Amino acid sequence: MCSSDNGHAILARTIDNLISSFNISSNFYFGGSFMATLKNILFTRYAGKALESLVIEMQKKYNEKKGRRFNHDNITYEISRAKVVDESIQFEISSKIPQDELKGDGHMKNYFKEIKKIVTSLKLKPFSVEMENILLDTNKNTEKERDYVKLLYRYPLDDLYNDKEILEKIKTLDSEAGKKSLQEIKGALTPQGSIALYLVLESTKSFAQKNIEQLIDANKQVKAKMAI
Repeated sequence: MCSSDNGHAILARTIDNLISSFNISSNFYFGGSFMATLKNILFTRYAGKALESLVIEMQKKYNEKKGRRFNHDNITYEISRAKVVDESIQFEISSKIPQDELKGDGHMKNYFKEIKKIVTSLKLKPFSVEMENILLDTNKNTEKERDYVKLLYRYPLDDLYNDKEILEKIKTLDSEAGKKSLQEIKGALTPQGSIALYLVLESTKSFAQKNIEQLIDANKQVKAKMAI
């Protein structure tokens, strides 16, 4: 395990210890900046679990690469970690522009424009779309430039769970399936709080999966259009 993974494990244990010392309200209506920060940590943690699960699924379905990346049809994709920004879950999805199959900067810029046109026309459109240039140090003597399409998504917490969904889920808690779905949820001391975290996890994964599938499809469409 790398040092960053150790850090995440330590943070997770610290969060659990902190949570056990405080009574978290069922609807996450926290008072004070500390409790608001703790709420953000919890949401970030479970949105992060959702994206981690999606990375593993994509790597199994397609060709696994290092880190949070996978390759499909000669294009590398990457799914970032999650964080809370302005009461929204935020994450990034990127795909490498297949520059080895394109002729010069003009074709690469056209490729990016075509991808942007497609993804910004969708119902689940990204918050922002950028063309990012990354310089890779492949070994001590060689550097490679790679251009990526980077899509940033923000989903307001209200889109991830609501009181109606929580009440519906409470009705299932007496069943074995209902109990099992919440077994891995740690952090809230009430059933309502656990359900809110569960819904954040499930909704984040569902949205992100649709986003990555849409980007894969957009690349497929543009490659066909440009006859690559």
